[in-house]
Amino acid sequence: MEIGIDSFASTEQGHAPERALKELLDRMVLADHVGLDVFGIGEHHRAEFLDSAPSIILAAAAAKTSKIRLTSAVTVLSAADPVRVFQQFATLDLLSGGRAEIVAGRGSFTESFPLFGLAFEHYDALFAEKLDLLLKIRDSEVLSWEGRFRPALHKQAIYPRPLQSELPIWLGVGGTPASFARAGQLGLPLMVAVIGGETHRFRPLIDLYRSEGAKAGHDPKRLRVGLHSLGYVAESEEEAVETYFPGYAETFTRIGRERGWPPVSRARFDAQNGPWGALLVGSPEQVAQKILRHSESLGGIDRFTFQMDNAGLSAEKLQQSITLIGQKVKPYVLAGLS
Repeated sequence: MEIGIDSFASTEQGHAPERALKELLDRMVLADHVGLDVFGIGEHHRAEFLDSAPSIILAAAAAKTSKIRLTSAVTVLSAADPVRVFQQFATLDLLSGGRAEIVAGRGSFTESFPLFGLAFEHYDALFAEKLDLLLKIRDSEVLSWEGRFRPALHKQAIYPRPLQSELPIWLGVGGTPASFARAGQLGLPLMVAVIGGETHRFRPLIDLYRSEGAKAGHDPKRLRVGLHSLGYVAESEEEAVETYFPGYAETFTRIGRERGWPPVSRARFDAQNGPWGALLVGSPEQVAQKILRHSESLGGIDRFTFQMDNAGLSAEKLQQSITLIGQKVKPYVLAGLS
């Protein structure tokens, strides 16, 4: 199993943007140094995040790292031009020596639609068409294509081509059955974002993904499953919870006001951080055991990524957590799988 980190380049620590980005790059270098497998950068178009151009952040990290895979988390494909997305990540692949990946999704916020002049009523149709074009670009250096939302391509060559023979494209999903089925039908690896509820409840959707992939004739080895959840690791569970909870509660209470959720309570947090809940906040051994438990309940997962920069944590605390994940959590997980 691969273990990694996802970041939304949060500005919640209150730092100037240039300092926040420097600290983010420092964390990416550290993750590479402690042996983590992947680092992902999200995409948002909001004041509290600095990740509106994730490929640029990833390219900066490519120059400072040597082994860690560099991916989007996610590329909001509905609001992007697939040609430019492919060109950006193919360039990243060349710069990084073949370490680039794309996780394509629709995102959890809607600001990109009015920002880029798109109609929200075309939410699913935009994504389906653009994903189709992105995959065709990956598979063909020269192609002709016609769709509803973008000008047609006629025997158009698209460069550069990536170093990897097939640039990895994952499908990022939430809880919509149609999205899981689509990933299976296309034979794409699946990245499941679980930020609430009980993770094992996603098993029927993952079974649907695998079933649809088998029906479409895809090699089971291509049907990889990744899990993205909120987490934070400290030397003890008490330290982890007391450090993480205040900022987590503030962030999700604020988001909740936008979406009609109730304020975050400590009781609700503790329930989510229980044996089957989506949060992974605790000591290295506790968190590793929970990853293994989630993997077993979902029929096996191939990648797990932590999202921890949503709680206003200091650069020092984030670095300490990344170090523990690399030096303790990952070895525990690998030992538990052997």
